Amino acid sequence: MMNSSEFGNLQTMQFCFDFVNNSCHRNIRSTISLCAMCIFMGGAIVFTLGGNMLVIISISHFKQLHSPTNLLTCSMATTDFLLSTIVMPYSMVRSVESCWYFGEVFCKLHTCCDIMLCTTSIFHLCFISVDRYYAVSDPLHYVTKTTIPVVEVFLLISWSVPFIFAFGLVLSEMNTDGIENYVASIDCRGLCTLIVNKLWGVLASFIAFFIPGTVMVGIYVHIFTVTRKHATQIAKIPNILKPVSDTKNKISTKKESKATKTLSIVIGVFVFCWLPYFVVIITDPFINFSTPEDLYNVFLWLGYFNSACNPIIYGLFYPWFRQAFKMIVTGKIFRPDSSTLNLFPD
Repeated sequence: MMNSSEFGNLQTMQFCFDFVNNSCHRNIRSTISLCAMCIFMGGAIVFTLGGNMLVIISISHFKQLHSPTNLLTCSMATTDFLLSTIVMPYSMVRSVESCWYFGEVFCKLHTCCDIMLCTTSIFHLCFISVDRYYAVSDPLHYVTKTTIPVVEVFLLISWSVPFIFAFGLVLSEMNTDGIENYVASIDCRGLCTLIVNKLWGVLASFIAFFIPGTVMVGIYVHIFTVTRKHATQIAKIPNILKPVSDTKNKISTKKESKATKTLSIVIGVFVFCWLPYFVVIITDPFINFSTPEDLYNVFLWLGYFNSACNPIIYGLFYPWFRQAFKMIVTGKIFRPDSSTLNLFPD
């Protein structure tokens, strides 16, 4: 017979699907926790969607923003916009309810799109850093090096490699080789999570984050070094040109300070958002998959938040984007010939 304590536990236990055999357990959260999670995750979705939509409209509408560099930025904004519409809402339900209500087929599709779009966004960040490198280190030949065909190659790599990586990994189920018994032991109706073995935990993290992240950080450090070198060269101008050199030196110092601040934010936000998640992906298989579910969700949504920060970092830092955003928000974009308006400050 069932004693009173066991009967009480059964009454308070909730399942993802009532009256379904092998249903997963659903987390019981307090009202405060539910409200906090919904506000944060819902805000992240709205912010990511709205910010990246502004970037897409700005670059598509205003002719002055039609350039190879902005084509990369627009593609990255499209990636982040898709992430906010076809991935994040379903991830929000899964994180809040700890249940997947949308079927096994869509679970695999959602997982593939999640991996692909997050990796694509990181690849775009990497190639944008390459573009910035040529703009700073070799400005005289920048226009001839960063052309539409070159950017098209960047875009092809940024989209195709993550697509092949994500769909190939999930559909082939290589990520569960050697851990089939563990996967079978936790399998239940309403579970939708990516479980990777030790090999693919390391490989996936290096492909999606550590390799492009190392390239990105290395390039930005080099950009900062080049910027300081230019400032030093200006400071060494002969005294006969002192009045001019003083002015140039002040301008250079101001630009150096702004570049330092911008690069620090770019690198800091990127590492802060994504490093914890990929550290968990690597370490979790080695600690017998003991990472708490809520901690995993915190790191996952921190990574998603990087897509909300991208419009700020690569949009609002530039006055022409701020001007474009202002015209869109105030409705001036609907005026005749608004696409030809001058966005660049004097």
